[in-house]
Amino acid sequence: MKVVLDPIHGYIELDDFVQELLSTPQMQRLRRVRQLGFSNLVYPGANHNRFEHSLGTMNLASMLTKNLDSIEDDKKTEIKIASLLHDIGHGPFSHVTENIIDKYTRHRHDDLKEVLVKGEIGEILKQCGFSPRNLAKHVKGETSLGQIISSEIDVDKMDYLVRDAHYTGVAFGVVDYHRLINQMDFYEDRLVVEHGGLKAAESLLVSRFWMNASVYYHHVTRISESMCSKAVEYMIENQELDPSRLGQMDDIDLVAAMRNATGYAGEISRLLDARQLYKRALYVGLDDVEKGVLKHRDKIQRAENEIAEHAGVDPQYVIVDIPKTPEMLEMRAMIKTDHRMIPLNEASHFVSILQEAHMENWRMGVYSPKEHSKVVAKAAKDYFEVKKSTKQFKLTDL
Repeated sequence: MKVVLDPIHGYIELDDFVQELLSTPQMQRLRRVRQLGFSNLVYPGANHNRFEHSLGTMNLASMLTKNLDSIEDDKKTEIKIASLLHDIGHGPFSHVTENIIDKYTRHRHDDLKEVLVKGEIGEILKQCGFSPRNLAKHVKGETSLGQIISSEIDVDKMDYLVRDAHYTGVAFGVVDYHRLINQMDFYEDRLVVEHGGLKAAESLLVSRFWMNASVYYHHVTRISESMCSKAVEYMIENQELDPSRLGQMDDIDLVAAMRNATGYAGEISRLLDARQLYKRALYVGLDDVEKGVLKHRDKIQRAENEIAEHAGVDPQYVIVDIPKTPEMLEMRAMIKTDHRMIPLNEASHFVSILQEAHMENWRMGVYSPKEHSKVVAKAAKDYFEVKKSTKQFKLTDL
């Protein structure tokens, strides 16, 4: 047994089996995959990686299963291993490349069945009698026990919210996960939070709300990640990058490939290196556009081409960024009270108002180089039929 010192959880114990898994190339690659993509361009300290998050998630999963006498020891070990391996499917810069990998290979980062069968990890699991199929199902939350890793409130979220807040330095990551874990149990095959953990569950929702606004959807993060994604797609379409390799690459591999690329991808690489980012030609909320704008999520390239044509610029210099429909799945978590279960947003009036506030934080953007931002802005407003803002008058103007 060894221990490692984690800045979030303190000392984390590593048994021989865990140490063996940590020594594999698949796990070591995660040391070179940033947890928050390009958020370090906003928060300089945000350089933590998927490796340490995996250790933290495993630690919290072990804490939770230790409290549950109803789970057999071999199943506790399965959940421990699944929580450690849950992120080995992430590509470079984590979520930055996820949609691209999905588009070209039809695999998401949590589709691990094939990954767990191959290579050194597959050999270790085979020798120790663990089923890759079962572990993959746990990771996706497709089993009862898998809810510990992937559900409305799970140990994955608990770790990354606290960890991301710590490394970015924002003050919104206070999650009472010790209390939350101690108040979680299985009821009718569902992972629930006992009523005594309601306030701790609220703390997680509040943290998620503020982290979305301040970190995960910060406009600089969205712009830089959109630029990187567009450059990667350009490389794939021009046979400069094999999409089947993307899932095995780390951040260093991708940066090197972009720097060595020709044309647009090489240009974007130089801009990202120098933090010379595209500007917001358009940046509006749902109040400024109809909800129908979300239909364009499936036709982003078409929108970019038409806006570029209207603006008279190269389509490469127009990036349309339309986030998915705002929602907080954590609100569906079940609170157990008096031998019945009710959704978190019904158990807490405070949580019920967060969804509306979350909708107000949603922003869609159209980004372009500074020299094109004015013409692109006009074209984008016309294309998305952005409502004209009502002028605000001061008393002194009347």
